[in-house]
Amino acid sequence: MNEAHLRTRGGSDRKELSYPPLPQPLTSGVYDNHTHLEIADGESSLDYREHLDRASSVGVKGVVQVGTDLVTAQWSARVAAIEPRVLAAVALHPNEAPALEEAGLLDEHLAGIRALAAEPRVRAIGETGLDFFRTGQEGRAAQFRSFEAHIGIAKEHDLALQIHDRDAHAEVVETLLRVGAPERTVFHCFSGDVDLAQICVDNGWYMSMSGTATFKNADNLRRVLDLVPRSLLLIETDAPYLTPVPYRGRPNAPYLIPHTLRAIADHLAVDPGMLATQLCSNTEYVYGRWDDTPLASQTGPYEIPDARA
Repeated sequence: MNEAHLRTRGGSDRKELSYPPLPQPLTSGVYDNHTHLEIADGESSLDYREHLDRASSVGVKGVVQVGTDLVTAQWSARVAAIEPRVLAAVALHPNEAPALEEAGLLDEHLAGIRALAAEPRVRAIGETGLDFFRTGQEGRAAQFRSFEAHIGIAKEHDLALQIHDRDAHAEVVETLLRVGAPERTVFHCFSGDVDLAQICVDNGWYMSMSGTATFKNADNLRRVLDLVPRSLLLIETDAPYLTPVPYRGRPNAPYLIPHTLRAIADHLAVDPGMLATQLCSNTEYVYGRWDDTPLASQTGPYEIPDARA
């Protein structure tokens, strides 16, 4: 069974489908705290181990591999169980919730996520949240129900919460404040303005910056960077999406983190190595250390399930 990218990203209109070259290595290691290695992209898909080897060669020490439905969550947890450079986050993406609810399967799939949350190298519940960009009014009740259930799972297992928030800033904040946010809450691929950032600061919620922070039109994110304490910053790729400048439009991968980190360091006028050290410390506080849990035995059979749609 192929253990590499088992889902294919569709609908790409890119002109350039090759992976970018390796960047100059970082002088201090850092983590990619949100990536999707199960999604194939580009003209030649990379096996997850190839992704990790490339990342290691440029100073990216490890990744949080994120599932977005029950199948990819299972895949993420299985890979994390045998690969020392991977921890897992598991959840049902908010856009999955309406169809599951309509099919009468939402509770069953939430139970599957709850079971995965007990595995020792699953360190986050995510990505979960609200997405009003793709889901209309008729699907919002299911999204709210799913989001609140995921918050409960994160608190039950003392795991970090990775939030997907698209066109729903006020509703996400209201839900977190009403239900009670987990101790370690992360706004994945932060897309808000300084007002949302200040709410995050006031509540001790983390903001994870992706390749969007390098985009020319991302003035809102640069203003956020000027406001936020560096102790609340994380960094991610959201690969294969949101490839940083200068390779925007080409496939993204964890080994491209140095471009985003250096762009942020340049904006903040700080040494990239010092920033990497801070981000590494923040990431280990949120998710724990990558080397503090034994791996599953690799001497016997250990099947990685198929993550194909």
